[in-house]
Amino acid sequence: MGPVLLVLLVVVLLLVVVILAKTVRIVPQARAGIVERFGKYKQTLPAGLNIVVPFIDKVRYLIDMREQVVSFPPSSVITEDNLTVDIDTVIYFQVIDPVAATYEIANYIQAVEQITQTTLRNIVGGMDLEQTLTSRDSINSGLRGVLDEATGKWGIRVGRVEIKSIDPPASIKDTMEKQMRADRDKRAAILTAEGQRQASILTAEGQKQSAILSAEGDRESQILRAQADREAAILRAQGEGQAIQTVFQAIHDGRPDQSLLAYQYLQMMPKIAEGDANKVWIVPSEIGKALEGLGSTMNDLRGIPTEVDGPLKRVDMGPSEPQVPTPASTASGSNPVVQAAIAEADAAAQTGRRAAQPTDEPTAQPPGQPSGNPADVPTETPAAPEAPPLS
Repeated sequence: MGPVLLVLLVVVLLLVVVILAKTVRIVPQARAGIVERFGKYKQTLPAGLNIVVPFIDKVRYLIDMREQVVSFPPSSVITEDNLTVDIDTVIYFQVIDPVAATYEIANYIQAVEQITQTTLRNIVGGMDLEQTLTSRDSINSGLRGVLDEATGKWGIRVGRVEIKSIDPPASIKDTMEKQMRADRDKRAAILTAEGQRQASILTAEGQKQSAILSAEGDRESQILRAQADREAAILRAQGEGQAIQTVFQAIHDGRPDQSLLAYQYLQMMPKIAEGDANKVWIVPSEIGKALEGLGSTMNDLRGIPTEVDGPLKRVDMGPSEPQVPTPASTASGSNPVVQAAIAEADAAAQTGRRAAQPTDEPTAQPPGQPSGNPADVPTETPAAPEAPPLS
């Protein structure tokens, strides 16, 4: 009896374990268990430890209550302009009613995929390729609205719909790339032309400013050069006038006569003989008479008297230092200092010319009465000695 009792005990223990396993069910977090009794829905088990009737109640499905992400394969869609594009979609959904998701539809994921494809064809069919490529948000909103309305009775809530990619045909891609490249080349050409235009404008403005500054510099330099030439001419005229006055005054102070001219002629004779072409120089024996004749001839020509008599006259030569106008006064165009210097030089020159002219008519004096000036007393001027004959 012992072994039989042992076997029975083991069988009873196994039966108890099986019954406990069928009675106690543990549902994971964020899951929901669908319990059927004799093939009919009995209850929904929440997460945690649950007790069911063994061999009568059965947990048929464990529904995931978390938000799920499903990526569907690309679907071919024809646009309004008869171009076929491949669109990949991503659906974010969540089961909010596990009983409806279990008994209202056999496979809700496949159903969502099919509704997504049909709705996508309907939405994209009313758009051309350009709108399809640039209207992702409107496509997502349209898909989400249709899917949320269709899957509501299945106990599913569609939270988000995203277009992952839109792939046009290869020929369309090539054409779009060419169009994009042409558009970029156009914008590059426009930017290059605008840059060249701005550069040309700036260059022209720079040349204009340079030309204006160069013209102003040339004008100022010409004005300064003209002022310098005028001042130099005035100074030269003043110097020449003073030189003429000095020579003229020296001649008057020296009171030249024929003897002086003969002496000057004798001093010039060696210089005349210094020329390379003068091979032979003959000195006449009557050099004294020749000099005397030369002196008388020059006396007649230059108005030099044979005997000098009369008072010694001094000529006023004006200021010894020339008056140089200042740059500020010359820049104004009318310098009173320069005008006064020119007038003074003209007056001095006229005075010198009047003094150089001999007086042909003597001043009338009463006979036998000398003039008030001691220099007017007639004096005898010794005759110039004759030059000794050269041997």
